[in-house]
Order: sequence, then structure tokens, then C-alpha cells
Amino acid sequence: MNNPNIYQLAVTGVQKLIPYKAGKPIEELERELGLTQIIKLASNENPLGPGKQAIAAIQKALPELALYPDGSGFHLKQALATKYALDASQITLGNGSNELLELVARAFLTPELEVVFSQHAFAVYPLVTQAVGATAVVVPAKEYGHDLAGMAQAVTAKTRLVFIANPNNPTGTLLAQAELEQFIGALPDTVICVLDEAYFEFVSQSAAINSIDWLKKFPNLIITRTFSKAYGLAGLRVGYSLSCPEIADILNRVRQPFNNNSLALAAAEAALADEEHLHNTISNNAVGMQRLTDGFKALGLPWIPSAGNFVSVDVKREGMPVYEALLRKGVIVRPVANYEMPGFLRISIGTPAENTLFLQALSEVLD
Repeated sequence: MNNPNIYQLAVTGVQKLIPYKAGKPIEELERELGLTQIIKLASNENPLGPGKQAIAAIQKALPELALYPDGSGFHLKQALATKYALDASQITLGNGSNELLELVARAFLTPELEVVFSQHAFAVYPLVTQAVGATAVVVPAKEYGHDLAGMAQAVTAKTRLVFIANPNNPTGTLLAQAELEQFIGALPDTVICVLDEAYFEFVSQSAAINSIDWLKKFPNLIITRTFSKAYGLAGLRVGYSLSCPEIADILNRVRQPFNNNSLALAAAEAALADEEHLHNTISNNAVGMQRLTDGFKALGLPWIPSAGNFVSVDVKREGMPVYEALLRKGVIVRPVANYEMPGFLRISIGTPAENTLFLQALSEVLD
């Protein structure tokens, strides 16, 4: 029996919250349309899957499933600390980097405070802000990316957090190092900058930003990263943040115990050491990105140049009917009308075969 009055018992921010909508699962489309051949290019997953070392680590850890995992994630933290030349006390592990964004909001926000982020930025930023009752200050985008000058002007005495995605999702735009460093350095000490680098592995070496060096001089900086994308472990949900030890200590106070399961911890540690799989992933992404953008050019469609493992294309009409027509052809992509981009679709880079099938389906749909 439905009881709409129950909603009034929830806190104000949650009452009006619209849940995050993930990319359509393959099994859901199978149930809906009875299709048996489906490709999913909707959720920025690694089309190569997890590496062999990660799979071997999972198999090795299986006999210990009756035991609780290491709640501190000691071995994974040590591996990350070694990789980035940091102290383990600067690392917080999360159930995906999404959880870390939520932990930051829970730890630092109150209904009296504000959060600054960009238009077209990751949908989780407004969700975690609204859930704790804080006020979101959305700065209009500049060429689909962050307008750092506008964001700096939006900072007030009430601002506690600034969220920046670099590369940005869903647009793939990338900020320049000097501009971003200057922005963070100019923030008041009372404002924490959360630099969301979920896609940083895909950035070309010539454009890469070594943000970890900034931790030495910006104690109000939090960097979040994930094993869901380049490392192919989206189903295991492992993310981490890098910060000063004091911020890490605060986040660990609100972090749930055992938030990373034992298989996830083992797989992430192994994946971190699997340079070959990471190289293959990045190579496949570069080739696939060129394939898709060449295809868009041939179709006369503009796109937003992307530094991630996805690209948003302007289909020159409402995106939702095109998305639905692609579903009927067994191709799942991501409509981004909820990001105020109704004429765009976001396409994850797939395998060579998947990219070809998508472009063929898109051409047929647009015809």
C-alpha cells in the first residue's frame, strides 16, 4: 500500500532528490526487446574488461570470502602510496570514487553552506549537495567546459566545496595545468577543492597534469580517482582519494567499515601493477576515439573533443529519439539531456568491432 506521507518524514533535500540514472544494463534491454546481440557504449566502462592479473587475484581471494576484508585496505593503500610517492595516511578508499564524493559532502557540508561546480558537470555533484541540504551554485559552462574565472567569482564566504572534473564527464573537456593550478591556489583556505580525475589515465602525456604534486602546497585539495574506468573494475567498485593526512582522517571518520570487499581490494592491487593491460586499454581508446570522430565527420556531425574514454556527439536533432532508435538496433549509448545537452549523445569507446557496429547503426538511424 502506497503512503505518500512517508516522503514528508525524509529530510528536505532528499524529499526532492531525483536519483542518479545509470546507463541501461544489457540484461534490461534483452528483457524489453528480446534482443540477443547487444553492445553497450553507455557507461564509460573498459571494453577490454579486467586484466589477467586482476582476475587471478580475484580467484586467489575466493577461499577467504567467509572472512571480513581488511577494513583499512592496508595492501592497496601501500601500493598506491608507492606508486604516487605519498604516505598511506593521505589515502582514503571508497566504494568507487562516487562514495568519496558523498563522504566529502557528508563531512564538510551543512545546509548553511554552498558548493560551486560547472554546468554540464558530473551529475553526482548536485546529488550529494542536495542530499545534505547545502546550496548548489552552478556556473555556466565555457565551450562545454569549466569557466574557472566564473567559478572563482562565484566563491563567497558561504562556499565550502568546489567540484572540478578533469577531464569532465560528459563533455570530455580538459583544463590546462597552469590555469587550474592558479585557480586552486587562489581559493580561500576555507574552501576545499575536489578534483575529480576519474579519467586521468586516458589523458595524453603531452596534456597530462601532475596534480599530485599540488598536494604538497594545497592542503585544501582532494583528488579522487577510480579503478572503474581504465582498470576495468567497474563491477567491483573501487575508488580512492588523495589529500593531506588531516582530510583523509576526517573522511575515514564518516567512511563505513569494510566499504571495499576483499575481492575488490585484491583485484585493485593487482590491476595497479598490470602496466600491460593499462597500456592496451589506453591504446584501444586512442584508436577507437579516432575511429568514432572520423565516423562523425563522415556523417557531418559535430562533437566535443574529449580527453576521456567517451565522446559526446551532436546529432543535430533531439537526442532521445535517436537513443531509442539505437536501442532497437541493440546499441546502448547515453542520452545527456539531463546535463542540459538535449541534442547530444555520449558514446563510450568500445572495441574496434563495437565502434564499427555503432557507427553503422547511427548512420542507419539518422537516415
